[in-house]
Amino acid sequence: MSSNVLILLLVTLVWGTSFPLLKSVAVDLNGVEISATRFLVATLCMTPFLLKAPRRAWADGLLLGILALVSYVAQAYGLQHISSNRSAFLTSLNVVMVPFLGTLFGGRLSWMALLAALLAGLGIGLMSWEDGGNLVGDAATVVCAIAYALYIIVLSRRASRHDAKYLAAAQIAVMAVLATLWMLLQSIHSDALLSLPVRLAPHYATLFYLGACATAAMLFLQAIGQREVPADKAAIIYAMEPVFAALFGWVWLNEALGWRGIAGGAIDVCALILSEMRIASGKEGT
Repeated sequence: MSSNVLILLLVTLVWGTSFPLLKSVAVDLNGVEISATRFLVATLCMTPFLLKAPRRAWADGLLLGILALVSYVAQAYGLQHISSNRSAFLTSLNVVMVPFLGTLFGGRLSWMALLAALLAGLGIGLMSWEDGGNLVGDAATVVCAIAYALYIIVLSRRASRHDAKYLAAAQIAVMAVLATLWMLLQSIHSDALLSLPVRLAPHYATLFYLGACATAAMLFLQAIGQREVPADKAAIIYAMEPVFAALFGWVWLNEALGWRGIAGGAIDVCALILSEMRIASGKEGT
């Protein structure tokens, strides 16, 4: 595997820890509040780079920041209504969406990329699908998947133009500003802001981890990794997220990992290997 693939696998591993953490925070905070808080923490971490970010990084950072913000907020909102496993499944549908949406940007839909994406979708389905969905939660999480599929495509096309630290810093700052404005507008006719410090108190450590590690550090590494990894390949790598989430749940929380989880994880690994074979043979897609 190339170093860029390993970087994106590390990013995916860290993201795999975020689903149960987001679920725990969503007990006291809504999706916009969670997003605004974690992005403000991430912005503080990236402040030294913000001061030196060139104008072109801000231009692409604005577009990437909007797409990522919609994805993060929709995911956090959906987690208020559905389980973290179901959220992981629906969010990871972006792996199937990316090859098709990529054709709108001039990409090629190769049969190998499509097969790898469908395999990954099947693996995620075996691991995470469960009955008893919620229309609002499911719809919000599908919006998250669409927005993130577009984010993956745009990042693969724009990342090579920038120094990764400046691009990550710019998009994080955009996300923090927009999410904070969204939170303020949402709270105009309520006392949500007055109660926010009390509701934040039990989750300071979790929100710091989500902001500093899962957001700032991982968006920086993602901008590095996707410089040379095509969008459809990156989406296959990110399909490993529920695999890592299940493994952490098994190790940390002693959650059961039945035959469906094991089979789904194995299929996702096969999809990743298949995408590696495609790259090695020089048949890149989107």
